[in-house]
Amino acid sequence: MIWNFEHIKDSFDKISQNDPVAYFAPFFLLLILLELGIDLAQKKEWYNKKDAWASIAMGIGSIFLSLLAKLFYIGIYMWIYDNFRLFTLPNVWWVWVLLVFADDFSFYWHHRLSHQVRVLWAAHSNHHSAQSYNLAVALRQSWTEMFYKYIFWLWLPLLGFHPIMMFAMMSVSLIYQFFLHTEAVGKLGFLEYFMNTPSHHRVHHATNIKYLDKNHAGIFIIWDRMFGTFIEEDEEKPIYGLTQNLETYNPIRIASHEYEKIWEDIKKPISWKHRIGYLIQPPGWSHDGSRKTTKQLVEEMKNNVAHSSE
Repeated sequence: MIWNFEHIKDSFDKISQNDPVAYFAPFFLLLILLELGIDLAQKKEWYNKKDAWASIAMGIGSIFLSLLAKLFYIGIYMWIYDNFRLFTLPNVWWVWVLLVFADDFSFYWHHRLSHQVRVLWAAHSNHHSAQSYNLAVALRQSWTEMFYKYIFWLWLPLLGFHPIMMFAMMSVSLIYQFFLHTEAVGKLGFLEYFMNTPSHHRVHHATNIKYLDKNHAGIFIIWDRMFGTFIEEDEEKPIYGLTQNLETYNPIRIASHEYEKIWEDIKKPISWKHRIGYLIQPPGWSHDGSRKTTKQLVEEMKNNVAHSSE
């Protein structure tokens, strides 16, 4: 049988019942309250109340939508695993070590392309829309990203990683990344060389031109170092949010704002080539050059620095 629906249902039940994120949820809330307490006591201004509630609302919404996406992709993964896997990898420690790196490699490319393809950015930008930076922002998950992100993991069941192991590893990565969303932790010494850290992730959330589209790591910063997307946090303080910030805390508007902007662009009286460009070109691309992409902004910044030093 090509589709073993009983097998798929059994796998979904196991993944849902043993999801590590569910066990860590109380600790997430406690740590958010602890960070908020430090913020209030020391007047750090890490939290904006309305922004934090918007992040929590986005997180709640994403939980229900992610269940639908997982149900679909578990079926796809199990179909690939049952019918096309090249190897049968056992549930032993060295396979988990391989999976940690394979999962993180997949996350890096999913994350990087979510910043470089506008229709994907429309989903991912929800997470970046907070103008504050704190542990609550980690809950500000997209409502549509999960419907495409799992495509980047399709090669893993083909190699022989069981989907139950895959989803467990994705949850571990999500838990790790929760702790990156804070200004309460400075640099972590030698860990900065190979691990993703709060310092590296603050850069990722920054709108400063030199920080844009950098540090896409999940757990390991090695991929950014290998593929040229790494930059270190320096004395220039990150400014959080979007290059054009939203003036709303409404979760529905946060989830839909970039899709609305795309629609405004593609309904213009332009060619189909340009309409497709507004979907697949980097954010900031325009058919008439009236806007600028990250690459263009960085080049402009470098030219300005060069001219000012002459």
